[in-house]
Amino acid sequence: MKVIKDIKEMKEYINNLKKNYNSIGFVPTMGALHEGHLSLIRRARNENDIVIVSIFVNPLQFGPNEDYNKYPRTFDSDSYLCEKEKVDIIFAPDENKFYEKEHLTYVYVNELSNYLCGKSRPGHFQGVCTVVNKLFNIIKPTRAYFGKKDYQQLIIIKKMVEDLSMDIEIISCNIVRELDGLALSSRNKYLSDDERLEALNIYKSLKYAKDKILNGEKNSDIIKKDIENILKSGKKTKIDYIEIVDKYSLKPKVLIDKDTLIAIACFVGSTRLIDNILIEDFIN
Repeated sequence: MKVIKDIKEMKEYINNLKKNYNSIGFVPTMGALHEGHLSLIRRARNENDIVIVSIFVNPLQFGPNEDYNKYPRTFDSDSYLCEKEKVDIIFAPDENKFYEKEHLTYVYVNELSNYLCGKSRPGHFQGVCTVVNKLFNIIKPTRAYFGKKDYQQLIIIKKMVEDLSMDIEIISCNIVRELDGLALSSRNKYLSDDERLEALNIYKSLKYAKDKILNGEKNSDIIKKDIENILKSGKKTKIDYIEIVDKYSLKPKVLIDKDTLIAIACFVGSTRLIDNILIEDFIN
């Protein structure tokens, strides 16, 4: 496995690779790798000649009061896991050099960035799109892999690729959970034992909503209220949003059908967690 930190070196290396290999699978990450990331890497490994993982904590997607400085940076253990999964290249640019001092260009997907996390984290998706666009330009992947836990991010990136006519296939991968249902996240490391126990209410509320929908409930207001009641039973939980929306447009839906996304963001203690379910995954 090769580790590359310089952008110019990475681009030159890619140009040489493309002479001998047909496909490049790319998994962009901010490090602190867990089983969710590894599931993306494994799929990329199965579907491509070359697998590249980027490890870069992107400052543009953090707000002024968010956790950029304390975000876990675990490069040694991340490298070990990548090597174990037979990753060919880690691209790990210097956080202080990735953007030029006079960086003035940003990428923003309108409409889709205005809902859900976009409302409570202004500028977040501009930061995401800008870094992903730059990484795509450097690495020129055949396929790029993203998890459905960050569903809004996934569809925004798909839209960016479509609108800018990028020759990249975006592969969406299922949420990976702990045995007790908690969605895997690098931020789970911030949770105390009590907070982690309370965080299970997120999945519990989604599972309750799923069961109620399967029993015939289609009114989004009723489902939202049920989810809210479960989340509010936790003493350390503060709800950011509970939204029931169209899976394509992210606009609110009154009646639930197979094209519906139920998305939650909340703080458990000081840790912001997100999770969701797609109705199409369990009803016809």
